[in-house]
Amino acid sequence: MATYYPPVGFHFRVDFQLPDITAKDIEFQEVSGLNVSVEMESYAEGGENRFVHKLPVRTTYSDLTLKRGLLLESGVTKWVKNAIDKFEFVRANLIVTLLNEKHQPLMVWDISQALPIAWEIDALNAQESKVLVESLKLSYQYFRVKKG
Repeated sequence: MATYYPPVGFHFRVDFQLPDITAKDIEFQEVSGLNVSVEMESYAEGGENRFVHKLPVRTTYSDLTLKRGLLLESGVTKWVKNAIDKFEFVRANLIVTLLNEKHQPLMVWDISQALPIAWEIDALNAQESKVLVESLKLSYQYFRVKKG
């Protein structure tokens, strides 16, 4: 009988569907914001005072944050800089893939129509010896979850 263990969250890749993507553009140290929730609307029924009906309205998705060591040459960074510096916004799809120990997909998040909305570089500090990390914040329409 096989023993089941929940997957670990440290082995993953991020694939952007953009031109000028480099081999290093799939490597991120953290992905957060894969959240979805349902907005509810309250409806008070006449004559019923014990409770209020709650009806689903729409789903909303959190902003996606990607963190990695700062890359000097990167297609993703070029995409972000074009949006921020030139105000040229190009929507991009991306795929976040959770991998097993054999580098095979376990779960896939297919993210639709992402736009860069923030770019942050960690503080420069002469008293610390650590990798300089960049954070990219993306707004997107929705994601679909697929089995690997």
